[in-house]
Formats: sequence, C-alpha cells, structure tokens
Amino acid sequence: MTVDSSLWVRRFAAPSAAGSSGSPLRLLCLPHAGGSASAFRPWATAAGPDVEVLALQYPGRQDRYREPAVADLGRLADLAMPAVRAAIGDARHALFGHSMGALLAFELTRHLEREGLAPELLAVSGRRAPSTRRDGEYSHLTDDHALATHLRSLSGTDPRLLADEEALRMILPAVRADLTAVDGYHAGPEATVTTPVLALTGDTDPWVTPAEAAAWQRHTTADFDLRIYPGGHFYLDGRHRELLTLLTDRLTPARR
Repeated sequence: MTVDSSLWVRRFAAPSAAGSSGSPLRLLCLPHAGGSASAFRPWATAAGPDVEVLALQYPGRQDRYREPAVADLGRLADLAMPAVRAAIGDARHALFGHSMGALLAFELTRHLEREGLAPELLAVSGRRAPSTRRDGEYSHLTDDHALATHLRSLSGTDPRLLADEEALRMILPAVRADLTAVDGYHAGPEATVTTPVLALTGDTDPWVTPAEAAAWQRHTTADFDLRIYPGGHFYLDGRHRELLTLLTDRLTPARR
C-alpha cells in the first residue's frame, strides 16, 4: 500500500532540486514541544545539494490544528512511522530532534532499526537523555497563564503569538499535550540504538545540564559525541548553518 507522507513530513524544496550529485541524504528534523515543521524552513534553504531537509509536522498545530494533539510519545511515534518510512524510502537518512523532538527522534530510530532502516546518525538537541528523568517536570503548568509564562521564559516562541489571545488559544492545547507527552516518557539505560548519536546542548539551558546531555551515551552501542554551544534552550536559533555544516561534515560522502 502506498502511503502519502505529506501530512506528516514536510518538504521545503522539490526533491529533484535537492541534490545534484546522486541521491541526497535526507535529514528528518523533529521540532520542540509546541513547535512545527516550519521551524526548519531556514535549514532547508541553507542546505547544500547533498542534503534534503525534511521536517515532521505534529497534529494539533498550523494546518493540522483541527486534529487533536497526541499526548503520548510512544503513540506519536507509532502514528508517524508509516509516513516517515515512506518519506525516507531507500535514501540515506539521518534524524535531528530538538527538545521533545529529540525523544521522538530516539523512538523513531528504534522503530527504524527494527525494520532494518537504521539512520546514519541520530542528533539529539536540547534534551536530557531518557534515563535522566526529572519527575513532574511540567506538572506545575496547570493553567494557560502558567503555560504562556513558561513559553515566554524559553524565548522560543514568537512574542507576537504570545501577545495575541486568539493565537494563544490555538497553540496552548498542542503545547500542553506535548509537555504531557514529555512528562510521561521514560526509557531506562537498557533502551539503546545501534545508530551513532550526536548530542548537542546550550551551556546555560535550564532544562539540560552538560552531564544530562552526556548521558545520551548510555543509549547507543555505536559512536557518541557531545557538543556544547553558548546559549540557552534555543541555542540553535540563528545557528542552523553551523549545525548543518557539522552534520554534513559527518554524513556526506564527499566530506568523509
């Protein structure tokens, strides 16, 4: 059965324009809690011909706002998997996930490995390793005001949206579901992938210490590397070209 992946997986350039020297590597990017695929449009614009940037669009936001957001990461991975499989096809591929997206990328990598479709790299950004749990991390965000204040503190949401009551009413249900999914997720150190893992974090991120980021090493039986950048939870904002270079240096055959 042919699966239309376009609902879940967004392309920002025509596949035929993505590569000029054979099949490009497909980099599937997974956004943070409350985030959307469009966060990675600048990555697609900046990517060279050897990399095709794809991004996952979760239910409950932007053009999928009428769909209920999914408050369970395992179920979200199960739902996304057919579209991810179809979008990857037989191409070389890697995953990059930020914050909640890092956990979902880990789960999808486990799915892909079970199907013999292991990525060449799993890059996990702005998120503690699954085995370094902080219980009830977001349980205090009990009402819309507390949730909006939390978003402002992270500086990852357009302030114009946070100042617009109608826009807030549209985005907060998805944010709440996403944070519930993160709070409910846990994987012990026995949960591992055979894919190499690259962990990235900001040095002043209140949600991730360098030691918690380094603990991702427990979750791979392959190579591991940790990169720490100046900045907070959204250290990656404005750094997409640098991060793309880091990833492509590791992955494109011409640069190996």
